[in-house]
Amino acid sequence: MKLRVGVVGIGKAWESRHAPALKALADRFEVRAFCDPVAHRAAEVALRWPARTCDGFRALAESEDIDVVMLLSARWYGALPILAACDAGKAIYCAAALELDTDAAGEVRQRVRDAGVAFMAEFPCRLAPATLRLKELMATRLGRPRLLFCNRRHTGRKDGSPSYTFDMRQLIEMVDWCRDVVGEEASSVVGAAHASLAAGCTDPGERPAKDYLVMTLDFSPPGEIGTGAVAQIACGSYVAPQWQDAAAFRRPADLQVVCQRGIAFLDLPHTVIWFDDAGQHSEILDHDRPVGEQSLLHFHRQVSSLILKTASLEDAFQALTIVNKAQESYTQGKRLNLA
Repeated sequence: MKLRVGVVGIGKAWESRHAPALKALADRFEVRAFCDPVAHRAAEVALRWPARTCDGFRALAESEDIDVVMLLSARWYGALPILAACDAGKAIYCAAALELDTDAAGEVRQRVRDAGVAFMAEFPCRLAPATLRLKELMATRLGRPRLLFCNRRHTGRKDGSPSYTFDMRQLIEMVDWCRDVVGEEASSVVGAAHASLAAGCTDPGERPAKDYLVMTLDFSPPGEIGTGAVAQIACGSYVAPQWQDAAAFRRPADLQVVCQRGIAFLDLPHTVIWFDDAGQHSEILDHDRPVGEQSLLHFHRQVSSLILKTASLEDAFQALTIVNKAQESYTQGKRLNLA
């Protein structure tokens, strides 16, 4: 079964992840149309593919030759392409960051449920070879996780706001990653943030914005804080573009996991270095399919299945809710329950 695809938003991972994956899986996916807020960008990509362009995401979703709407960038659009796909009864592959409050996210979730369409949120960290190997090690050698440290540091970028802001997409991915590794739901969150002008800024007209957010997720049973796994997630965009080399300088591991019988350090997508009583072990897992292909294969199976799977929709909603709660915790200055 070949799925006919309409791409909404040419995201920053298009050239590195999505385009190569779609070409490698040409027997399962056929790109028919592109739509982007920058019309000439969509026209340029469509010409190279080749495919046609659409004047808007609604026209793309309503096209009779489109089975799947791939939302790769939500800039300017927000969740509207998802709602349009629901109205048109089209399957949805979402790789975009949706900056929605919890109520709005809940409304989108309900619209997808009511439409009865297949929905998959792209969480590449889950499918990375390093993550899959970590789960094997936890089951056989290292034991259950006790502490997780997840870190991202990247160059600040303008995103429609007057100063540099942290990457919402990365935060959602990091939260989902920790939830997946622990295998349980967090019961509470504490958030802290730093709001300032972008580093190196000399424009007195710029206003402060959050350029760093750190949150602590407690996976203990409700009312038993500190008895279960704890994950600390930190994401910062405080490195100015003119200092971009600093973003990779002495970079911490993408994920550090302290387990019952050892400790592991992960660098996505392929590297796992772990320690137990026998010493240090290093593994580079470069023989698996690229993560982009694995994600699309999962999506293809989901669309082709006669059973509607909603786990990805719920995971996306939970991760977004936790990020929103972390920001509320920072504002209110207290721990917030997630139940």
